[in-house]
Amino acid sequence: MTGPLPQTLPRTSVFSPASDLQRDSVRLRFDRAELAGAVADLGVLVPIAVALIVKNGLSPTAVLLPAGLLYVMAGLLYRVPVPVQPLKAFGAIAIAQGLGSSEIAAGSLLMGGVFVVLGASGLLDRVAKVFPHPIIRGVQLSVGLLFCQLAWNLATAPPAAFTDHTYPTWWLLGGGVVVAVAALLLRRRNVSLIFVALAVIGMALSYHGAVTLGPSSLHVPQLSIQAFATAMVALVLPQLPLTFANSCLATADAARTYFGAAASRVRPGRLALTLGVANLVAGGISGMPVCHGAGGMTAHRSFGARTGGAPVMLGSVLLVLGVAIGASLAGVLAGFPLPILAGLLTVAGLLHIALLKDLDRPSHWALAIAVGVTGFLSNLAIALVGGLLIWWGAKAFSVLRGGRND
Repeated sequence: MTGPLPQTLPRTSVFSPASDLQRDSVRLRFDRAELAGAVADLGVLVPIAVALIVKNGLSPTAVLLPAGLLYVMAGLLYRVPVPVQPLKAFGAIAIAQGLGSSEIAAGSLLMGGVFVVLGASGLLDRVAKVFPHPIIRGVQLSVGLLFCQLAWNLATAPPAAFTDHTYPTWWLLGGGVVVAVAALLLRRRNVSLIFVALAVIGMALSYHGAVTLGPSSLHVPQLSIQAFATAMVALVLPQLPLTFANSCLATADAARTYFGAAASRVRPGRLALTLGVANLVAGGISGMPVCHGAGGMTAHRSFGARTGGAPVMLGSVLLVLGVAIGASLAGVLAGFPLPILAGLLTVAGLLHIALLKDLDRPSHWALAIAVGVTGFLSNLAIALVGGLLIWWGAKAFSVLRGGRND
Protein backbone atom coordinates (compact mmCIF):
# COMPACT_ATOMS: atom_id res chain seq x y z
CA MET A 1 0.00 0.00 0.00
CA THR A 2 1.15 3.51 -0.67
CA GLY A 3 0.54 6.47 1.58
CA PRO A 4 -1.05 9.76 0.63
CA LEU A 5 0.97 12.17 -1.45
CA PRO A 6 2.31 15.34 0.11
CA GLN A 7 0.33 18.43 -0.67
CA THR A 8 1.32 20.21 -3.85
CA LEU A 9 3.18 23.49 -3.41
CA PRO A 10 2.50 26.54 -5.57
CA ARG A 11 3.49 26.08 -9.18
CA THR A 12 6.05 28.86 -9.14
CA SER A 13 8.07 27.04 -6.49
CA VAL A 14 9.06 24.36 -9.02
CA PHE A 15 12.10 26.45 -9.86
CA SER A 16 12.91 27.61 -6.34
CA PRO A 17 15.94 26.35 -4.36
CA ALA A 18 15.25 23.79 -1.66
CA SER A 19 16.09 24.22 1.99
CA ASP A 20 18.31 21.71 3.76
CA LEU A 21 15.30 20.60 5.82
CA GLN A 22 13.29 19.83 2.68
CA ARG A 23 16.21 18.04 1.04
CA ASP A 24 16.79 15.74 3.98
CA SER A 25 13.13 15.05 4.81
CA VAL A 26 12.51 12.29 2.23
CA ARG A 27 13.68 8.82 3.21
CA LEU A 28 14.21 6.22 0.53
CA ARG A 29 11.94 3.18 0.66
CA PHE A 30 12.72 -0.25 -0.77
CA ASP A 31 9.43 -2.15 -0.67
CA ARG A 32 7.02 -3.84 -3.09
CA ALA A 33 5.31 -0.60 -4.05
CA GLU A 34 8.63 1.03 -4.93
CA LEU A 35 9.70 -2.02 -6.92
CA ALA A 36 6.39 -2.12 -8.82
CA GLY A 37 6.73 1.55 -9.67
CA ALA A 38 10.37 1.08 -10.66
CA VAL A 39 9.62 -1.30 -13.52
CA ALA A 40 6.60 0.60 -14.88
CA ASP A 41 8.62 2.66 -17.39
CA LEU A 42 10.34 -0.21 -19.19
CA GLY A 43 8.08 0.35 -22.21
CA VAL A 44 10.35 3.15 -23.42
CA LEU A 45 13.71 1.77 -22.34
CA VAL A 46 13.54 -1.79 -23.67
CA PRO A 47 12.54 -1.25 -27.35
CA ILE A 48 15.09 1.50 -28.00
CA ALA A 49 17.84 -0.33 -26.11
CA VAL A 50 17.26 -3.55 -28.07
CA ALA A 51 17.19 -1.73 -31.41
CA LEU A 52 20.42 0.16 -30.66
CA ILE A 53 22.12 -3.11 -29.75
CA VAL A 54 20.82 -5.17 -32.66
CA LYS A 55 20.68 -2.62 -35.48
CA ASN A 56 23.32 -0.06 -34.54
CA GLY A 57 25.84 -2.44 -33.03
CA LEU A 58 26.17 -0.89 -29.58
CA SER A 59 27.61 -2.99 -26.79
CA PRO A 60 24.78 -4.28 -24.55
CA THR A 61 26.79 -3.46 -21.44
CA ALA A 62 27.49 0.06 -22.73
CA VAL A 63 23.77 0.49 -23.37
CA LEU A 64 22.72 -0.40 -19.82
CA LEU A 65 25.55 1.22 -17.84
CA PRO A 66 24.63 4.90 -18.47
CA ALA A 67 20.96 4.24 -17.74
CA GLY A 68 21.75 2.28 -14.57
CA LEU A 69 24.22 4.85 -13.27
CA LEU A 70 21.84 7.76 -13.92
CA TYR A 71 18.95 5.91 -12.26
CA VAL A 72 20.99 5.33 -9.09
CA MET A 73 22.31 8.90 -9.10
CA ALA A 74 18.80 10.31 -9.64
CA GLY A 75 17.31 8.28 -6.80
CA LEU A 76 19.99 9.30 -4.33
CA LEU A 77 20.04 12.96 -5.37
CA TYR A 78 16.39 13.78 -5.97
CA ARG A 79 14.81 11.41 -3.39
CA VAL A 80 11.70 10.96 -5.57
CA PRO A 81 11.23 8.63 -8.59
CA VAL A 82 12.88 10.73 -11.29
CA PRO A 83 12.93 8.54 -14.43
CA VAL A 84 15.68 7.70 -16.89
CA GLN A 85 14.90 7.07 -20.55
CA PRO A 86 16.76 6.84 -23.85
CA LEU A 87 16.85 10.04 -25.89
CA LYS A 88 13.73 9.24 -27.91
CA ALA A 89 14.06 11.41 -31.03
CA PHE A 90 17.84 10.86 -31.03
CA GLY A 91 17.43 7.09 -30.76
CA ALA A 92 14.65 6.85 -33.33
CA ILE A 93 16.70 8.77 -35.93
CA ALA A 94 19.86 6.80 -35.21
CA ILE A 95 17.96 3.53 -35.60
CA ALA A 96 16.12 4.61 -38.74
CA GLN A 97 19.31 5.83 -40.44
CA GLY A 98 21.45 2.95 -39.22
CA LEU A 99 24.10 5.26 -37.74
CA GLY A 100 27.13 3.67 -36.17
CA SER A 101 28.51 3.84 -32.66
CA SER A 102 30.86 6.71 -33.52
CA GLU A 103 28.07 9.06 -34.62
CA ILE A 104 25.92 8.05 -31.64
CA ALA A 105 28.84 8.64 -29.25
CA ALA A 106 29.58 12.02 -30.81
CA GLY A 107 25.94 13.04 -30.43
CA SER A 108 25.90 11.89 -26.82
CA LEU A 109 29.02 13.95 -26.04
CA LEU A 110 27.49 17.02 -27.68
CA MET A 111 24.22 16.60 -25.75
CA GLY A 112 26.17 16.09 -22.54
CA GLY A 113 28.29 19.17 -23.05
CA VAL A 114 25.32 21.40 -23.88
CA PHE A 115 23.27 20.38 -20.86
CA VAL A 116 26.15 20.41 -18.39
CA VAL A 117 26.79 24.03 -19.37
CA LEU A 118 23.09 24.94 -19.21
CA GLY A 119 22.68 23.31 -15.82
CA ALA A 120 25.93 24.37 -14.16
CA SER A 121 25.63 28.01 -15.30
CA GLY A 122 22.11 28.42 -13.93
CA LEU A 123 20.96 29.62 -17.34
CA LEU A 124 18.34 26.93 -17.75
CA ASP A 125 16.69 27.75 -14.42
CA ARG A 126 16.42 31.39 -15.49
CA VAL A 127 15.03 30.52 -18.91
CA ALA A 128 12.53 28.11 -17.34
CA LYS A 129 10.74 30.98 -15.62
CA VAL A 130 9.65 32.29 -19.03
CA PHE A 131 7.51 29.20 -19.68
CA PRO A 132 3.99 29.45 -18.20
CA HIS A 133 2.04 26.52 -16.80
CA PRO A 134 -0.23 25.94 -19.84
CA ILE A 135 2.79 25.57 -22.13
CA ILE A 136 4.37 23.02 -19.77
CA ARG A 137 1.09 21.11 -19.77
CA GLY A 138 1.14 21.26 -23.57
CA VAL A 139 4.59 19.66 -23.60
CA GLN A 140 3.28 16.92 -21.32
CA LEU A 141 0.31 16.38 -23.63
CA SER A 142 2.73 15.97 -26.53
CA VAL A 143 4.72 13.38 -24.60
CA GLY A 144 1.56 11.52 -23.57
CA LEU A 145 0.48 11.32 -27.20
CA LEU A 146 3.97 10.13 -28.15
CA PHE A 147 3.74 7.31 -25.59
CA CYS A 148 0.40 6.21 -27.01
CA GLN A 149 1.85 6.31 -30.53
CA LEU A 150 4.84 4.22 -29.44
CA ALA A 151 2.46 1.69 -27.90
CA TRP A 152 0.42 1.50 -31.12
CA ASN A 153 3.57 1.02 -33.21
CA LEU A 154 4.79 -1.77 -30.95
CA ALA A 155 1.53 -3.63 -31.50
CA THR A 156 0.99 -2.92 -35.21
CA ALA A 157 4.54 -2.59 -36.56
CA PRO A 158 6.82 -4.36 -34.06
CA PRO A 159 10.58 -3.94 -34.43
CA ALA A 160 12.25 -6.82 -36.24
CA ALA A 161 14.68 -7.23 -33.35
CA PHE A 162 11.97 -8.75 -31.14
CA THR A 163 11.46 -12.48 -31.24
CA ASP A 164 7.65 -12.26 -31.14
CA HIS A 165 7.38 -10.00 -34.21
CA THR A 166 6.03 -12.97 -36.19
CA TYR A 167 2.84 -13.04 -34.15
CA PRO A 168 -0.26 -11.63 -35.85
CA THR A 169 -1.07 -7.97 -35.31
CA TRP A 170 -4.43 -8.74 -33.76
CA TRP A 171 -2.70 -10.82 -31.09
CA LEU A 172 -0.19 -8.10 -30.23
CA LEU A 173 -2.80 -5.34 -30.29
CA GLY A 174 -5.34 -7.35 -28.27
CA GLY A 175 -2.71 -8.32 -25.74
CA GLY A 176 -1.65 -4.70 -25.38
CA VAL A 177 -5.25 -3.60 -24.78
CA VAL A 178 -5.76 -6.30 -22.14
CA VAL A 179 -2.56 -5.28 -20.34
CA ALA A 180 -3.50 -1.59 -20.51
CA VAL A 181 -6.99 -2.16 -19.12
CA ALA A 182 -5.69 -4.42 -16.36
CA ALA A 183 -2.98 -1.91 -15.49
CA LEU A 184 -5.47 0.96 -15.29
CA LEU A 185 -7.78 -1.05 -13.04
CA LEU A 186 -5.12 -2.59 -10.80
CA ARG A 187 -2.20 -0.17 -10.88
CA ARG A 188 -2.35 0.44 -7.11
CA ARG A 189 -1.93 -3.28 -6.40
CA ASN A 190 1.65 -3.71 -7.59
CA VAL A 191 0.33 -5.02 -10.88
CA SER A 192 3.44 -4.06 -12.85
CA LEU A 193 5.37 -6.69 -10.87
CA ILE A 194 2.99 -9.30 -12.27
CA PHE A 195 3.59 -8.03 -15.80
CA VAL A 196 7.35 -8.08 -15.37
CA ALA A 197 7.19 -11.60 -13.95
CA LEU A 198 5.26 -12.66 -17.05
CA ALA A 199 7.80 -10.86 -19.20
CA VAL A 200 10.68 -12.71 -17.55
CA ILE A 201 8.92 -16.01 -18.24
CA GLY A 202 8.33 -14.96 -21.83
CA MET A 203 11.97 -13.98 -22.30
CA ALA A 204 13.14 -17.28 -20.83
CA LEU A 205 10.88 -19.27 -23.16
CA SER A 206 11.82 -17.30 -26.25
CA TYR A 207 15.59 -17.28 -25.70
CA HIS A 208 17.32 -20.19 -27.42
CA GLY A 209 20.99 -19.27 -27.03
CA ALA A 210 23.45 -20.02 -24.25
CA VAL A 211 23.69 -17.39 -21.51
CA THR A 212 27.24 -16.05 -21.41
CA LEU A 213 28.36 -14.67 -18.09
CA GLY A 214 30.26 -11.41 -17.96
CA PRO A 215 29.95 -8.01 -19.63
CA SER A 216 30.12 -7.34 -23.32
CA SER A 217 33.18 -5.46 -24.53
CA LEU A 218 33.43 -1.70 -24.09
CA HIS A 219 35.40 0.54 -26.40
CA VAL A 220 36.34 4.18 -26.76
CA PRO A 221 34.56 5.69 -29.78
CA GLN A 222 36.39 6.53 -33.00
CA LEU A 223 35.58 10.21 -33.19
CA SER A 224 36.13 12.55 -36.13
CA ILE A 225 34.98 15.93 -37.37
CA GLN A 226 32.65 14.12 -39.76
CA ALA A 227 31.11 12.11 -36.93
CA PHE A 228 30.44 15.26 -34.89
CA ALA A 229 29.00 17.08 -37.91
CA THR A 230 26.66 14.19 -38.72
CA ALA A 231 25.61 13.87 -35.09
CA MET A 232 24.92 17.59 -34.71
CA VAL A 233 22.69 17.83 -37.78
CA ALA A 234 20.95 14.45 -37.70
CA LEU A 235 20.71 13.72 -33.97
CA VAL A 236 21.35 16.66 -31.65
CA LEU A 237 19.35 19.46 -33.27
CA PRO A 238 16.09 17.41 -33.46
CA GLN A 239 16.57 16.24 -29.84
CA LEU A 240 17.46 19.53 -28.11
CA PRO A 241 13.93 21.03 -27.90
CA LEU A 242 12.46 17.77 -26.58
CA THR A 243 15.15 17.35 -23.93
CA PHE A 244 14.90 20.98 -22.82
CA ALA A 245 11.11 20.96 -22.65
CA ASN A 246 10.34 17.43 -21.48
CA SER A 247 13.41 16.23 -19.60
CA CYS A 248 13.98 19.50 -17.74
CA LEU A 249 10.90 21.76 -17.61
CA ALA A 250 8.10 19.19 -17.75
CA THR A 251 9.83 16.70 -15.45
CA ALA A 252 10.35 19.37 -12.78
CA ASP A 253 6.71 20.41 -13.09
CA ALA A 254 5.43 16.82 -12.91
CA ALA A 255 7.59 16.12 -9.86
CA ARG A 256 6.14 19.07 -7.98
CA THR A 257 2.59 18.24 -9.11
CA TYR A 258 2.87 14.66 -7.83
CA PHE A 259 5.13 14.98 -4.79
CA GLY A 260 4.91 18.57 -3.58
CA ALA A 261 7.61 19.57 -1.09
CA ALA A 262 9.27 16.16 -1.37
CA ALA A 263 10.30 17.13 -4.92
CA SER A 264 11.98 20.39 -3.92
CA ARG A 265 15.33 19.10 -5.22
CA VAL A 266 13.96 18.52 -8.71
CA ARG A 267 14.72 21.70 -10.62
CA PRO A 268 15.22 22.16 -14.38
CA GLY A 269 18.87 23.17 -14.12
CA ARG A 270 19.76 20.28 -11.88
CA LEU A 271 18.00 17.82 -14.19
CA ALA A 272 20.02 19.26 -17.09
CA LEU A 273 23.22 18.75 -15.13
CA THR A 274 22.57 15.11 -14.20
CA LEU A 275 21.47 14.06 -17.67
CA GLY A 276 24.40 15.99 -19.14
CA VAL A 277 26.94 14.15 -17.00
CA ALA A 278 25.33 10.81 -17.85
CA ASN A 279 25.58 11.54 -21.57
CA LEU A 280 29.26 12.42 -21.27
CA VAL A 281 29.75 8.99 -19.68
CA ALA A 282 27.64 7.34 -22.41
CA GLY A 283 29.62 9.06 -25.14
CA GLY A 284 32.91 8.04 -23.58
CA ILE A 285 32.04 4.31 -23.71
CA SER A 286 29.97 4.34 -26.95
CA GLY A 287 26.81 3.73 -24.95
CA MET A 288 23.15 4.70 -25.13
CA PRO A 289 22.34 8.43 -24.69
CA VAL A 290 19.86 9.00 -21.88
CA CYS A 291 17.63 11.68 -20.39
CA HIS A 292 14.91 12.21 -17.82
CA GLY A 293 11.25 12.38 -18.83
CA ALA A 294 7.95 13.58 -17.40
CA GLY A 295 6.08 10.61 -18.90
CA GLY A 296 8.37 8.23 -17.07
CA MET A 297 7.66 9.99 -13.81
CA THR A 298 3.94 9.47 -14.40
CA ALA A 299 4.59 5.78 -15.02
CA HIS A 300 6.71 5.30 -11.90
CA ARG A 301 4.33 7.20 -9.66
CA SER A 302 1.14 5.63 -11.06
CA PHE A 303 2.29 2.11 -10.22
CA GLY A 304 3.41 2.81 -6.67
CA ALA A 305 6.78 4.58 -6.57
CA ARG A 306 6.93 7.44 -4.05
CA THR A 307 10.63 7.84 -3.22
CA GLY A 308 14.05 7.59 -4.80
CA GLY A 309 14.18 3.96 -3.76
CA ALA A 310 12.45 3.00 -7.01
CA PRO A 311 15.13 4.41 -9.36
CA VAL A 312 17.92 3.12 -7.11
CA MET A 313 16.51 -0.41 -7.32
CA LEU A 314 15.96 -0.34 -11.07
CA GLY A 315 19.35 1.25 -11.72
CA SER A 316 21.05 -1.41 -9.60
CA VAL A 317 19.31 -4.16 -11.57
CA LEU A 318 20.40 -2.62 -14.88
CA LEU A 319 23.99 -2.38 -13.68
CA VAL A 320 24.00 -6.00 -12.50
CA LEU A 321 22.48 -7.22 -15.79
CA GLY A 322 24.94 -5.20 -17.86
CA VAL A 323 27.94 -6.57 -15.96
CA ALA A 324 26.74 -10.11 -15.24
CA ILE A 325 25.19 -11.16 -18.59
CA GLY A 326 25.98 -8.26 -20.91
CA ALA A 327 27.24 -10.59 -23.61
CA SER A 328 23.81 -12.28 -23.85
CA LEU A 329 21.54 -9.27 -23.33
CA ALA A 330 20.63 -8.68 -26.97
CA GLY A 331 18.92 -12.04 -27.30
CA VAL A 332 17.41 -12.01 -23.82
CA LEU A 333 15.84 -8.54 -24.05
CA ALA A 334 14.54 -9.25 -27.54
CA GLY A 335 12.19 -11.78 -25.96
CA PHE A 336 10.38 -9.17 -23.86
CA PRO A 337 6.66 -9.61 -24.69
CA LEU A 338 5.54 -6.62 -26.73
CA PRO A 339 1.94 -6.53 -25.42
CA ILE A 340 3.28 -5.81 -21.94
CA LEU A 341 5.46 -2.97 -23.22
CA ALA A 342 2.57 -1.57 -25.28
CA GLY A 343 0.13 -1.80 -22.38
CA LEU A 344 2.41 -0.05 -19.89
CA LEU A 345 3.20 2.67 -22.44
CA THR A 346 -0.50 3.24 -23.09
CA VAL A 347 -1.28 3.61 -19.39
CA ALA A 348 1.62 6.02 -18.85
CA GLY A 349 0.56 8.06 -21.88
CA LEU A 350 -3.09 8.34 -20.84
CA LEU A 351 -2.27 9.24 -17.24
CA HIS A 352 0.26 11.80 -18.44
CA ILE A 353 -2.33 13.43 -20.68
CA ALA A 354 -4.59 13.61 -17.62
CA LEU A 355 -2.23 16.20 -16.10
CA LEU A 356 -4.15 18.78 -18.13
CA LYS A 357 -7.08 18.48 -15.75
CA ASP A 358 -5.66 21.14 -13.41
CA LEU A 359 -5.95 23.86 -16.07
CA ASP A 360 -8.80 26.11 -15.00
CA ARG A 361 -9.43 28.46 -17.94
CA PRO A 362 -10.62 27.76 -21.50
CA SER A 363 -7.79 29.90 -22.88
CA HIS A 364 -5.23 27.85 -20.96
CA TRP A 365 -6.77 24.62 -22.24
CA ALA A 366 -6.70 25.95 -25.80
CA LEU A 367 -3.03 26.95 -25.54
CA ALA A 368 -1.98 23.64 -23.96
CA ILE A 369 -3.80 21.62 -26.61
CA ALA A 370 -2.36 23.75 -29.42
CA VAL A 371 1.19 23.32 -28.09
CA GLY A 372 0.73 19.61 -27.43
CA VAL A 373 -0.82 18.70 -30.76
CA THR A 374 1.62 20.85 -32.74
CA GLY A 375 4.56 19.36 -30.89
CA PHE A 376 3.28 15.84 -31.49
CA LEU A 377 2.35 16.23 -35.16
CA SER A 378 5.01 18.66 -36.29
CA ASN A 379 7.90 20.07 -34.27
CA LEU A 380 8.16 20.76 -30.55
CA ALA A 381 10.48 23.73 -31.07
CA ILE A 382 7.90 25.41 -33.30
CA ALA A 383 5.18 24.62 -30.76
CA LEU A 384 7.19 26.15 -27.91
CA VAL A 385 8.06 29.33 -29.80
CA GLY A 386 4.48 29.73 -31.02
CA GLY A 387 3.07 29.12 -27.55
CA LEU A 388 5.42 31.68 -25.98
CA LEU A 389 4.55 34.30 -28.59
CA ILE A 390 0.84 33.78 -27.99
CA TRP A 391 1.14 33.84 -24.19
CA TRP A 392 3.41 36.84 -23.80
CA GLY A 393 1.75 38.68 -26.70
CA ALA A 394 -1.60 38.31 -24.95
CA LYS A 395 -0.06 39.50 -21.68
CA ALA A 396 1.40 42.59 -23.35
CA PHE A 397 -1.90 43.35 -25.10
CA SER A 398 -3.77 42.98 -21.79
CA VAL A 399 -1.38 45.42 -20.08
CA LEU A 400 -1.72 47.96 -22.89
CA ARG A 401 -5.49 47.79 -22.61
CA GLY A 402 -5.33 48.19 -18.87
CA GLY A 403 -6.72 44.74 -18.26
CA ARG A 404 -5.69 42.11 -15.76
CA ASN A 405 -2.18 40.81 -16.03
CA ASP A 406 -2.70 37.23 -14.83
